Parts: sequence; C-alpha cells; structure tokens
Amino acid sequence: MKKYAIDYSHSTIGFSVRHMMVSRIHGTFESYSAEITAADIVEMQDAAVTITIAVASVSTKNLDRDVHLVSPDFFDADVYPKIVFTSTYIEKLDDRKFAIHGDLTIKNVTKPIVFTAMYTGNGINPWTQEVYAFQAKTKINRRDFNLLYNTALETGGVLISEDIDVVVDLELNPL
Repeated sequence: MKKYAIDYSHSTIGFSVRHMMVSRIHGTFESYSAEITAADIVEMQDAAVTITIAVASVSTKNLDRDVHLVSPDFFDADVYPKIVFTSTYIEKLDDRKFAIHGDLTIKNVTKPIVFTAMYTGNGINPWTQEVYAFQAKTKINRRDFNLLYNTALETGGVLISEDIDVVVDLELNPL
C-alpha cells in the first residue's frame, strides 16, 4: 500500500447552493487534511480515503456570510469543528470513473453518501514529482445534517435551497 499527500496549492474542496431560487453561491474550505492509501491509485485498487475539514475555514468570499455559516444557525463550528468523510468501499465504474461510497459526518450526524469520482490524469511536475489528479462530485441535502436555517421569501420559495453540490478536486503526490 502506498500513501498519498494532497498538493494543497492545486486542490479544492468546494460547494455550491442555490440562493433565492435564482442564483448559486459558491464556497470552499481552506483547511483540510486527508489520509489516502491505495495499492494502485489509478485503478483505486484497495484504496481508502479519509478527509477531515476544518469547518471554521469556510470561505464564500463574504465575511458576514462566513461568520453566519460557522455560527449555531449553520455549522456551529465551536461545538462541531470538523466535517469528516471516510470511504467504506470504492466501486470501479469504468476505466476512469469510480463510485466512492462512504460516511459523511457533519454536526455529529453521520450519513452514507456516494461520490462519483473521475481520475483525470497523471504526470511529472516541473520538480520531477509524480502527480495524480481526481475530481469527485456528490449532492447532499443539508437538512439531513441538521443545517436547518432558512428564510421564506416574499415572492415565494426560500433563501437557501436544501441541496448542496459538493465538488472535490485533488492533486495527489505519492509519499
């Protein structure tokens, strides 16, 4: 088994949510860590993935919104400082596509989810280091994780949709 490290300057853990029923707000988490092992990373053979996110590192490029997101109305980061995803098994769908099944824990609520992951390639960077890249996507319902805050709009609908799109782009280097 080989271990892999995230190249943080070329990786992103992001999300988006519909706002006021008409647009999308995008955000990222700026602080996270991972434990990734695999016998063969390209084939995801015997792979295991655990990602831990620091909730307080959320960034939507709006300080007031970010402060609200870490408050008890949303993530309650003082009580629940981490989001954790742990893979339970990985299913190969085709040459470059995988279903990564696992458990996602937010606010002490753990639910099974599935990421659809794509191996996007590998190469040698200018510093002669091997690089492997993946993109994984999933959709979660924030209410499933007790992220309940919302406001009804006068025109109908709600301020924030329940569905959150999650996109993880990782560039990995073998250790």
